[in-house]
Amino acid sequence: MVILFLGAGIAALPAYSATAPAKAPVHYKKEECVKCHAAPVKDITTAGGKHRSVPCLGCHVGHPPEVEKPIAPCSKCHLKTRKAHFELTGCLNCHRNPHTPLNISFKGKDACLNCHSLQTEQLRDHKSKHSALDCSTCHDVHRKVPQCTQCHVPHSGKITGGCKQCHQAHMPKLVTYAADVPSKDCGACHKKPAEFLSATTSRHKPLECARCHQGKHRMIPTCQDCHGTPHPEGIMAKFPKCGKCHNTAHDLNSGAATETKETGEEATKNKQ
Repeated sequence: MVILFLGAGIAALPAYSATAPAKAPVHYKKEECVKCHAAPVKDITTAGGKHRSVPCLGCHVGHPPEVEKPIAPCSKCHLKTRKAHFELTGCLNCHRNPHTPLNISFKGKDACLNCHSLQTEQLRDHKSKHSALDCSTCHDVHRKVPQCTQCHVPHSGKITGGCKQCHQAHMPKLVTYAADVPSKDCGACHKKPAEFLSATTSRHKPLECARCHQGKHRMIPTCQDCHGTPHPEGIMAKFPKCGKCHNTAHDLNSGAATETKETGEEATKNKQ
């Protein structure tokens, strides 16, 4: 009789289980989560970005032992079809803490170059000492743009526009500048030409340096670019170099030879 009773009980178990009501999922609220997880709740409240508006269960699909893996993958919300950035793998390599997703930390170049393709090309195509550096040497925090003087001593304290007026950080040796860069900034390095231009009585005096030296450092125009062919063919054939009569562009008609006026580094630069 005992054996029959046990057998009947065992046979009845499947039928009982099939009819038992399913256990309702627990709906955790932030007020309950914070009791044990105070630090993550504080992080997401103070630096959560758009994650701040997401409830805990938006990412955490349950709590052990109810679920084995309570943390949903980033791709649950950040779909590849929405933005190319989301196609990258290893989100946590940069976004180390999902509760503070905009506090980005990284090492090496690989993570940066996936998104910053223009800077990649500039560093690669215009070699400089910057090309060998890790991005985090200068950008130790995401979106941080450091001052050049953090590493470099400026040419002169007299430059008003700052280093970026002429230098681009990812191709610093390609020196370019706008048409309205003030002549006093050029004169901070090119002292002799600036002095001559300031003292001349010619029509060149009021012109900004960038009016003639357009767009790129060491660009030297020819006189004909502005003046065409001002003299008869015979004179131009006899004196093909304007400076034979007119001296340098910075010191027109002073009567002194170029070589005796602009010397040293300035003269070398002006001949290049």
